[in-house]
Amino acid sequence: MKLRRKILFAIILLVFIPVIVMGIVTYANFSSAMEKKSSNFYWISLLETDRKLKFALSEISYITNSAIISPKIQETLKQPNFVLTYDIKQDINNLLINHPMITSFSLYGKDRLIYQYNAPMPFNEMRHQNWYRAMEEAEGRPVWSGPGENGSEATGNPVLVQSRIIKDSYSLEDIGYLVVYVKPDLLDQIFWEAATLKKGDILLVNKQGNIVFNKSGEHIGQQTHFPFLQEGYAQSQDYYIDNYQGEKSLITFLPSHNLDWNLVAITPMNLISSESDSIRNLAIILSTVSLLSAFLFDRYFIRRLVRSINSAVNGMKRVKQGIFTPITTPLRSDDESDLLIDGFNRMSSQISELIEQVQTEQGRKKEAEMQALMAQINPHFIYNSLESINSMAVLAGNRDISKMVISLGRLLRISISQNQELIPLQMEFEHVRHYLDIQKFRFEDKFSYAIDLPDILRNVMTQKLIVQPIVENALYHAIEQMEEHGVITIGAQETGKDIIIIVKDNGPGFDLATLMSLWNTEHSNPKKYSDSGVGLKNVHERLNIRFGNPYGILVCSSPGFGSTICIRIPKIQP
Repeated sequence: MKLRRKILFAIILLVFIPVIVMGIVTYANFSSAMEKKSSNFYWISLLETDRKLKFALSEISYITNSAIISPKIQETLKQPNFVLTYDIKQDINNLLINHPMITSFSLYGKDRLIYQYNAPMPFNEMRHQNWYRAMEEAEGRPVWSGPGENGSEATGNPVLVQSRIIKDSYSLEDIGYLVVYVKPDLLDQIFWEAATLKKGDILLVNKQGNIVFNKSGEHIGQQTHFPFLQEGYAQSQDYYIDNYQGEKSLITFLPSHNLDWNLVAITPMNLISSESDSIRNLAIILSTVSLLSAFLFDRYFIRRLVRSINSAVNGMKRVKQGIFTPITTPLRSDDESDLLIDGFNRMSSQISELIEQVQTEQGRKKEAEMQALMAQINPHFIYNSLESINSMAVLAGNRDISKMVISLGRLLRISISQNQELIPLQMEFEHVRHYLDIQKFRFEDKFSYAIDLPDILRNVMTQKLIVQPIVENALYHAIEQMEEHGVITIGAQETGKDIIIIVKDNGPGFDLATLMSLWNTEHSNPKKYSDSGVGLKNVHERLNIRFGNPYGILVCSSPGFGSTICIRIPKIQP
């Protein structure tokens, strides 16, 4: 993929898509919050409506409770041939018609109509009402039937009906029925005071799905199919979204105190979604603006930047071929892309000049090397001379001189002839052995040494000349100062992924101040080690530079207890 397309794709991926995702997520979260907020609002409104409904119906029930246990009604129903006088009728009327919402009532015996006030319904007709069976099953408790249940809404004269069985105050036997008709204004007043959103509605629905009453006054008596009215409905929350009267709506429900009724709040979803339309429109505008900005950014910036980069790339290709032609730009904007071109042009001219200088210097260098080779002593001449000295020592019978010359020759071969920086650990230890053999001729029996290198570590690679300077330091600063016999031990061991080389001596040891003085003196005046060319600090710095931390040397010493030098190197296989 080209760089321009990559940048444009990155802008779309990092700007355009996040804006769309953010808009969608914000819109969805806000819509969900509005739904929940509306549901909570209606749930509180339904709870308050049910409380008022319970209070209003309880007032009517309190009146009928007092009436059915009154002596007048009890005597009237107990005596089959009891004659209702005007005074008794007035007393009964005063018991039931003292509430402004009660319009009429009927008092029935076991098989006939005993007395009625503006409700001339025969006994047989009463038995065929849809609330009669519920009244029989209620065993004296009041049974309510709304305008949408008892069919009064269809006749144009809606009423709220309360029916109940009258029992004997003493034997609790059924002796009659009381049916009270209440104005629908009682429900209308309660539902009118219920808080709703614009175009919202509150319904009173029975278990059969009939609309008993609603705030708008529409669709009373119609059949509905709310899922929460079905048996076994598992209520996870008190609201859901579904179609009602052909419109997608938020439906909130609450079981009423009357077990046969449910309160339902209906809110059109377009009313709720209108609150979040501004967020949706803002997300669309931001998405459009971000996409347009991406294309404008590509046209007026990325294209010119990519053109500058391509020019630089083509220039580098020419430089690779040895052509140092400056890059020209048709338009300049004095930004980083122009700085890139200017820098490349300066680099090309400098490289061209440097090449000319290098070519001149290479010619001079070759001439100097030829002169140096002519004056250089061939190492083979040194080895051949040492072999001649060795032969003369053998012929003279001096074995010590022969051994010393052999060790010196091998020591020089390791120091001079090896061009590689890394050598096997076995060769490094061999170099130390030859060095100590030579030193034993000088110190005679003043010291002895022991070298222990496990077979598994013989071929591990190490940096050249790191052990011999440590041994040399032990000879000069420990063994040489001792009157008693000195001992130097050299060993190696494997520790995880590293190798630890340990050099010990039984010398007098030293304190920290002496070590720091030696360390600093060695760095400033390396004349003491002119033979080897390296010192204690030099070994540490070479290891640290080549392998990094934590590789180097660790010095452990104390006055009177000798010294131990640990060299830490990585385990490098050949």
